[in-house]
Amino acid sequence: MYAIIATGGKQYKVSEGDKIRVEKLGSDVGEKVVFDQVLLVGGSDVKVGAPTVNGASVEAEVVANAKAKKVIVYKYKRKTGYHNKNGHRQQYTEVEIKKINA
Repeated sequence: MYAIIATGGKQYKVSEGDKIRVEKLGSDVGEKVVFDQVLLVGGSDVKVGAPTVNGASVEAEVVANAKAKKVIVYKYKRKTGYHNKNGHRQQYTEVEIKKINA
């Protein structure tokens, strides 16, 4: 069984036991998190939501809160001497999917 959930402005296809990285949730390590925006539940019979499936949820546990690898943002304009270099590290939460409730 699998599900498609929406969190942090993105959609993820998950099944039980998967570990995924989502936008920072603000939960501590070991806490339980419930995703209630389930767009689709698949398996032997597929349930498609309009826009979400009624009564469906995905239970997960927070594994880690961390930062992703650094992304370098470099701006340059020729002939003017303009150079600007910035770095950005996006924060994320890694969760492990425990149960899919259809």
